[in-house]
Amino acid sequence: MGLCHGKSAAATGPVAEKESHVANGAATPAATRSGAASPAPAAKPSTPKQPKFPFYMASPLPPSSYKGSPANSSVASTPARGGFKRPFPPPSPAKHIRALLARRHGSVKPNAASIPEGSEPGVALDKSFGFSRHLSAKYELGREVGRGHFGYTCAAKAKKGELKGEEVAVKVIPKSKMTTAIAIEDVRREVRILSSLTGHNNLVQFYDAFEDEENVYIVMELCKGGELLDKILARGGKYSEVDAKVVMHQILSVASFCHLQGVVHRDLKPENFLFASKDESSALKAIDFGLSDFVKPDERLNDIVGSAYYVAPEVLHRSYGTEADMWSIGVIAYILLCGSRPFWARTESGIFRAVLKAEPSFDEAPWPTLSAEAKDFVRRLLNKDYRKRMTAAQALCHPWIRGTQEVKIPLDMIIYRLMRAYISSSSLRKSALRALAKTLTTDQLFYLREQFELLGPNKSGYITLQNLKTALTKNTTYVMKDSRIVDFVNTICNVQYRKLDFEEFSASSVSVYQMEGLDTWEQHARQAYELFDKEGNRPIVIEELASELGLGPSVPLHVVLQDWIRHSDGKLSFLGFIKLLHGVSPRAIPKA
Repeated sequence: MGLCHGKSAAATGPVAEKESHVANGAATPAATRSGAASPAPAAKPSTPKQPKFPFYMASPLPPSSYKGSPANSSVASTPARGGFKRPFPPPSPAKHIRALLARRHGSVKPNAASIPEGSEPGVALDKSFGFSRHLSAKYELGREVGRGHFGYTCAAKAKKGELKGEEVAVKVIPKSKMTTAIAIEDVRREVRILSSLTGHNNLVQFYDAFEDEENVYIVMELCKGGELLDKILARGGKYSEVDAKVVMHQILSVASFCHLQGVVHRDLKPENFLFASKDESSALKAIDFGLSDFVKPDERLNDIVGSAYYVAPEVLHRSYGTEADMWSIGVIAYILLCGSRPFWARTESGIFRAVLKAEPSFDEAPWPTLSAEAKDFVRRLLNKDYRKRMTAAQALCHPWIRGTQEVKIPLDMIIYRLMRAYISSSSLRKSALRALAKTLTTDQLFYLREQFELLGPNKSGYITLQNLKTALTKNTTYVMKDSRIVDFVNTICNVQYRKLDFEEFSASSVSVYQMEGLDTWEQHARQAYELFDKEGNRPIVIEELASELGLGPSVPLHVVLQDWIRHSDGKLSFLGFIKLLHGVSPRAIPKA
């Protein structure tokens, strides 16, 4: 499902092989609606990781959070073998992902998979989708315009109805390839997502779905302008900053729309964006939702899907959400601006290790000649800690994007998550967050002001928690039922809480992790602590601080918290202030 709409016919799986021909340097044709595409140039070796501030609180999740991750290559996990003096090499993430996808789509050989997925042996799969069986009565199929691992796409002409006489695209998915219950559910979900989200200007329009005994047919808008990848290559491998902004604006617009609905695409890359026509000002359309899924704001997905060069680190760790799409968009932005991939290797395993360990290079041409805003934009998307990454709505507010064009800012679900955490926080942590919010710059406040206005404050400049639900209702689609976004928002709105003005809204909606990812974090933190020391800091004993943070009796309080309180006056130290901002949970504290 992830490869129709113009992918290589020789492909064998959405992650491990979708890009393998590029990794090996072979120019395998990629059939599209308008022509073929070739691989982009290889990226240069990356630069070393920048040092952190001495007081910096490590943000990447501890290795224990990623049990079962293919990225964990601990030698201790390898069984001891007599006579071997060297440890075995770490397992290949590529092999793990290839096996996982083979099980998912039923292409695994007998006894090759230790953990079967899908249906039980001997149980017939239900391949009836309930779609209309009268495709031939409404559409006349024509030439093939794209082919992928799970099917192919044809041009077709409508015989009757509103589209009579118009050309459309028909994605054909053979039922013979649906050999697991998971593969069947992927097709159901793709149709459900496309039918619910259709209408956005940068998303391929869905018209109808049909089926017969052999195939499922998804009828969509026919995009004749070719792949974004083709355009990149036609321009000599890269875009100018001005043109790249136009492309990124459209990609971020559709990503923010999907994410608000609780849909993560999971396979964003230049090949999955088509231009509606060959016109230079043609709209860019996101396609291929065969790997997309629903995700609730407070939950994580764990199945590994995507394309090697664009897969996010947390996907390899098997714990991710919509932030994984933002990483992929960061990779696309990097390629658009310099013509090289930020992470490259000759094997799939090498690509994954580069994604997990390497840092993208901004030292070689053309990066020194590009604007500081462009580099900051890409860096803030390619942060390996997903919590520090910009959301799509935040990226639209970035000075590099909104500096030269009119940008419509959408509602952002991260605001809901942060506000839920804020209203359940202690008064001391709220004071700390209010101090931090007062250090925000005009550019940082622009995003928060836009979100506040979208929530519809009254004439006095206040909002209530009910405003959150009202604002969301204006953006509701049917797909929100599957992602349970409304249920999540109801858990916030049902709480009794006072009205919030813009100042308190800013405190409730500032992300400490995202602030931590900024080059100016040290200045923000020091300035915020000075404000907190004047306005909100007070003497506090260790037991009270433990209660503020929700620490249990099993935590060695005097050992853990002694540096969090100043010995001179019993108030929070700078370290204690930083920890308080994060809202440290008991799981983050070492046991005795």
